[in-house]
Amino acid sequence: MRLLPPGATGDAALLCGTRGVRALADGLVSVVLATFLTKAGLGEVQAGIVMGGTLLGSAALTLGVGLRAHTVARRRQLRLVSLLMIATGVGFAVGSGFWVLLAIGVIGTMNPSGGDVSVFLPTEQALLPSTAPDSQRTALFARYSLIGFLGAAIGSLAAGVPGWLGRRLGLAEVDGLRLSFVAYALAGVVVLTRYRRLSPDLDPPTSGRRAALDQSRAIVYRLAALFSLDSLGGGFVITAIVSLWLQRRFGLSLAVSGAVFFWSGVLSAFSALAAVRIARRIGLVRTMVFTHLPANALLILAALMPNAPLAVACLLARSALSQMDVPARTSYVMAVVTPAERPAAASVTNVPRSLASALPPVLAGWLVSRSTIGWPLVIGGSLKAIYDVLLLVSFRHIRPPEEV
Repeated sequence: MRLLPPGATGDAALLCGTRGVRALADGLVSVVLATFLTKAGLGEVQAGIVMGGTLLGSAALTLGVGLRAHTVARRRQLRLVSLLMIATGVGFAVGSGFWVLLAIGVIGTMNPSGGDVSVFLPTEQALLPSTAPDSQRTALFARYSLIGFLGAAIGSLAAGVPGWLGRRLGLAEVDGLRLSFVAYALAGVVVLTRYRRLSPDLDPPTSGRRAALDQSRAIVYRLAALFSLDSLGGGFVITAIVSLWLQRRFGLSLAVSGAVFFWSGVLSAFSALAAVRIARRIGLVRTMVFTHLPANALLILAALMPNAPLAVACLLARSALSQMDVPARTSYVMAVVTPAERPAAASVTNVPRSLASALPPVLAGWLVSRSTIGWPLVIGGSLKAIYDVLLLVSFRHIRPPEEV
């Protein structure tokens, strides 16, 4: 299998590789974060507030970057955000106390979800279509998702390493977990170095005009509204919350939880490639819906399972289906807007993934602290299923150019 589709440029390889590095760091901290916050003396609700704050801060920063993309060179944007990623890792590595960690989470780039909801995403998504032919756009986004899922999976598998290393160094448990954020900061250094190698030709000319969402405004806003509903459900089942639930409900260790999310990420990664073939047969919108609905049913079933093996089996089966919509969704958004509108469209449709999912972790943390029943999984799966139905009803007749 080719790593990238035919016609993809060296810039495509750089962007996809950088996604992998970021995903590796995100996968690690998404599993460790909830445990670190509780070991640092925060309650489950306070931990949920910090995790929600990270998503809320990412949403605000992502929207600002996307809507101002026309005034600042995109390569420069990516380098500046890389510096913020480094500062975020250092802040969590040395910070203590609820208010300090909340402030760092809101201002920084920390991602507790395991998926990519960061400020990097809209800029990379806007740049990728120009690095490959239109006929290979969905395939390129599938590879981009594949690399991201695999990176996150490997990061999840490494969740037990910081604690092990901390014990070897004679550190307290909470200080051993802080090593995860040192690794996050080092990943930011690697990301910064790779962004500096992007071709200057990749940057379109900047202008002082307002970011354009002109002829595509209506469809982008409708998509953003639906993605908000999907993200609202997703906020109940971010990796950090599911990891905490597995530990509370079944007594799984951090290392075992990390292994579960590793295999979950592997299944999600290769399902992204299957999405390309399915989309060629039934279209992008139907691919999103017909793979996502059964995945949400499995998520609800996981909450009702009486033991860990059955719950984990449902979660893994869900992972084999739930992320097929990611490359299809991104390709669809980039296809139904004009090239000039892509940065703003990517930002406006990605911001709900952070904004709408910012508050649910607070309620989910409270639910986990009050009951071992997986209520966050039930609520999240139900909301996401409603989104699937509404998406199919609203957009089944709006097709990208290659499907017309």
